[in-house]
Amino acid sequence: MRALKLLALLPFAALLGGCDFVVLAPAGDVAVQQRDLVVISTVLMLIIVLPVMALTVFFAWRYRQSNTAAPYEPEWDHSTQLELVIWSAPLLIIICLGALTWMGTHLLDPYRSLGRIAADKPIESKEAPLNVEVVALDWKWLFIYPDYGVAAVNELAAPVDRPIRFRITASSVMNSFYVPALAGQIYAMPGMETKLHAVANKEGTFRGFSANYSGAGFSGMHFEFKSLSNADFDKWIGTAKASANMLGRTDYLQLERPSQNDPIRLYRSVDRDLYKAILNMCVEPGKMCMSEMMAIDAKGGLGREGLNNTLPLTYDKYARRGAPLGTEPTFVAGICSMDEIKDAPSREVTAPLDLTPLRGFGLKRPPFSPASSTSQLLGQRPKSES
Repeated sequence: MRALKLLALLPFAALLGGCDFVVLAPAGDVAVQQRDLVVISTVLMLIIVLPVMALTVFFAWRYRQSNTAAPYEPEWDHSTQLELVIWSAPLLIIICLGALTWMGTHLLDPYRSLGRIAADKPIESKEAPLNVEVVALDWKWLFIYPDYGVAAVNELAAPVDRPIRFRITASSVMNSFYVPALAGQIYAMPGMETKLHAVANKEGTFRGFSANYSGAGFSGMHFEFKSLSNADFDKWIGTAKASANMLGRTDYLQLERPSQNDPIRLYRSVDRDLYKAILNMCVEPGKMCMSEMMAIDAKGGLGREGLNNTLPLTYDKYARRGAPLGTEPTFVAGICSMDEIKDAPSREVTAPLDLTPLRGFGLKRPPFSPASSTSQLLGQRPKSES
C-alpha cells in the first residue's frame, strides 16, 4: 500500500522537473553573492526551525496519553538550562542575520560600482564598463547602448567578464527590471532613474522580464539576455549597425505606444539625447523638461507674470499615448530647445525670463491646434467655448 502511495506521487515529482532554479545557479558574480546570502540566511534560520519542528513531534509522541512511562510533573514551571537554550540560540541567530544583512546591504548595493568580476578575478583598471540605458515601455523593453550608438527592443547583449552599468527608467507606469541569472531586480519608474551594476561570468542566453505587474500586456513583457564572448558581442553590435531601423524622437513616440508581444528589433542609430529626454519626460517637441523646470524653480520660479504662460501639467496621468479613451494630454511648454541647452551648458536661468520666443507653439501637432494653441497657452478658452 505504501509503495502505491509513493508511485502516485511520481507524476508530481515529474512536474518539478520543469522548474528552472536559475536563482540558485546564476551566471554572474552579483547574482552568486545574492544566492549565497539567501542560502546562508536560510541555513541560519533552519538551525532554529528544524529543532523546534522535531521537538514538537517528539513531545507530542512522548507525552501522549497512552504512554504511562513518561514522567508526569504538573507542578514543574521553570528550568534555567532550558531558558538559556531557548533565549540564547535565537539571539545568536538574530545577531548573525543582522550582521549578514548589514554587510550584504552595502556590498550588494545596486548603485555601488563593482569591486570584482568574480571571487578570484579583480577588475582591471583599463576595462571600461558597458553602459546600457534601459527604458520600460508598454509592454516591451528598450535597451540603448550610448557608447555604440545602437539600440534594441526585447534583446540585451553583453560580453562575458565585462562590468555592466545600467541606467533604468520607464515611460509610463512603474515596472521592475529583473534578470535572475545576472542580478536582483530593481524598479523602473517614469521621471526617475535607478541604477544597477552587474557582470556575467559565463556565456549563454538567459531570461529577463518585468517583475512588477503593469497592465494587460505584462505576461509578454520579457526579453533575452545574451552573455557573449567579446568577438560575438562585436558581431552583435555589427548586426545592429547593419539594421535598417533608426530610433529618433518621432520613432520613439511611435514605439512607446502600448503593444504586446513585440518581436526583437535592432536599431542602427539612436538620438544621442533620447534617454535624457525620456527621463525628463520631454520627448515631444516643445515640451518643458523636468530638469529645466527644476532649474527655473531653483531660481525662484517664473514669477507672477509668468503664471499664465504655462499649461496644466498632467504627465500622462489621465491619458496614455495611444489610448483610445481619455482626455488629450497637456503639458508645460518648453522655454529652451534641446539644441539651445546643449550649445550653452553653462548658461544659468535668471529672472526675469524673456518668454516671448516660446518654442514649440507653432508646431501643428496634438494637443495644440493653430486655432487654439495661443488661447490655451494664455490659460483662456477658445471663443467657441466661452
